[in-house]
Amino acid sequence: MHRVMVVFLGALGLAGVGCGGEGSAGSTNTQGEPHACSADAAPTRTASCVAAFDPGDDGGFGSDRFPEIVYGEPLGSGTTSGGLDVLSLGRGGSIVLGFGGNTIVDGEGPDFVVFENPFFAAGDPNNVYAELGEVSVSMDGESWSVFPCAEDAEPPAGCAGFSPVFANGDLGISSLDPAVSGGDAFDLAELGVSEARFVRIRDLQGIGAEPNAGFDLDAISVLHAKVP
Repeated sequence: MHRVMVVFLGALGLAGVGCGGEGSAGSTNTQGEPHACSADAAPTRTASCVAAFDPGDDGGFGSDRFPEIVYGEPLGSGTTSGGLDVLSLGRGGSIVLGFGGNTIVDGEGPDFVVFENPFFAAGDPNNVYAELGEVSVSMDGESWSVFPCAEDAEPPAGCAGFSPVFANGDLGISSLDPAVSGGDAFDLAELGVSEARFVRIRDLQGIGAEPNAGFDLDAISVLHAKVP
């Protein structure tokens, strides 16, 4: 497994990162250009910058394509198998993503969707192979509001990683249409939050063997964005 730590530059008070068009994981912005997660970066509706990554043990699948692998549209495989366009966070690993200069805002219904790669084991919708993650949001990357995750509930309300992913950029199935996209949707209103610039995903269960352990992140899309 390739252990990588990336953190914020500049005004957010978090220290160094590689993301956006800056190249490989672990790279930092040394040319004085606006950081990809800064407020004046180009706004996007899917994740486009990694603000922090703290990998856990036995993860690392997809790290050869990091950070681009968690950007843009998901490549879901539906109910029959887990998609491979993912980054395995490892046991207890966490990642923070932003949307360039864009902000998630509270609108009617869900405001953003997290895409992992769960599937129906043996085709049984009552037997979901899922690796759950905790989701939290922040405006400044320091103070976080956490969606309570009921891991033992059926379905596990408030968690990411349970709903199969149908959205697939290669097939033209948009992640911005929750009626067809699949994935796990989140509403800022549930937390009393009006807007958020960053989404943090933290693996909760440490399921799987190396290099696939932990939450497998495919993508995040913004349904209600300050910049449409």
